[in-house]
Amino acid sequence: MDRRAYAAVLALPGLALGVVGLFHPHSLSYATADRWFTLHLPGLLVFPLVGVALAAVVGRRTDPVAWVVRLAAYTYATCYTALDVVSGIAAGWVTRELGPGVPRPDEVRLLFRLGTPLGEVGSWALLATVVVLLADQLHRYGVRAAGGVLLLPGAWLVHTDHIFAPGGVAGTVLLGLGTAALVLARPRGRLTEAPAPAATG
Repeated sequence: MDRRAYAAVLALPGLALGVVGLFHPHSLSYATADRWFTLHLPGLLVFPLVGVALAAVVGRRTDPVAWVVRLAAYTYATCYTALDVVSGIAAGWVTRELGPGVPRPDEVRLLFRLGTPLGEVGSWALLATVVVLLADQLHRYGVRAAGGVLLLPGAWLVHTDHIFAPGGVAGTVLLGLGTAALVLARPRGRLTEAPAPAATG
């Protein structure tokens, strides 16, 4: 695959979440429950792909830094998917099924009490992923990897604003663009990073 095409593929999850965020309600009520529930269904598939894309930047490397990136990205993908299921799909579905004019019951509040801390763990793991990955890529490629700095505000905005517009939308878009920038920082002809050759003696 062409390097630019590969960069576009890795940018796609973040950009797609940015589009979803434009339509994401800012609060959950019966009036917004159907859209809340419906938008989180594709999120179930796309949120973890942001972590997959970040982990893909280290390619097939087997060094400790690469494994830290993979582990942090996996933690983000797992915990943020849990947030999506609990506070997105489940809370939206229950609120919709309760019908109009019904005050939010304690059961829905309890769903948020479960989902919110899971999302916090996930968003901190996302921040850890991009910090380690960016430091690694700057060390390897220097100023060529400077575009990856977009990952830092991107991850922070997702941490503070989820995918709510405008901050969260900007955050997910920056994650996509920053991931693509790191792929484009590679020397021509090098699509992914291979493991270091084994030492011989």
